[in-house]
Amino acid sequence: MPRASLPVRLVATSLGSGYSPIAPGTCGTLTAIPLAWGLARLGPLAFGAGFLIVTAIGTWAAELFCRASGKDDDQRIVIDEVAGYLLTLMPVAKTPVNLVLAFFLFRLFDIWKPPPVRWVDDHVHGGVGVMADDLAAGVYGAIVLFALNHFGAVAWIERLLR
Repeated sequence: MPRASLPVRLVATSLGSGYSPIAPGTCGTLTAIPLAWGLARLGPLAFGAGFLIVTAIGTWAAELFCRASGKDDDQRIVIDEVAGYLLTLMPVAKTPVNLVLAFFLFRLFDIWKPPPVRWVDDHVHGGVGVMADDLAAGVYGAIVLFALNHFGAVAWIERLLR
């Protein structure tokens, strides 16, 4: 079986974080935090464009990595975690508290896989399937994070931290 090219491996594994022997998905999500922070500094349009680019290029890289590895959803592929984390942050201000809450909420929904996330994980294959379940988890995370912001929980946490 041929090996994926270096650019494909770098994208699919989020610069190699997917090769972590312990919790590669968590390591991949950690790589998304500085990306989110940087994109947020460029404004909402850049953040949205960054999310779309990560999703599009990530889908391409995940597809090629899956073909090369012969696995339908190789756990070394973590670009899907990057996209899901960015989606979780989409509806809120990119404050330090939201960046941390988004990390935990996204990981919770990505690991738990409530319906329909589990269905997507089981039934959608290839690069699209690799990305789709994490994007679905990101939608759950975004809804909860938005609610926490809307109902004042994030402001309360920020006041506690001052």
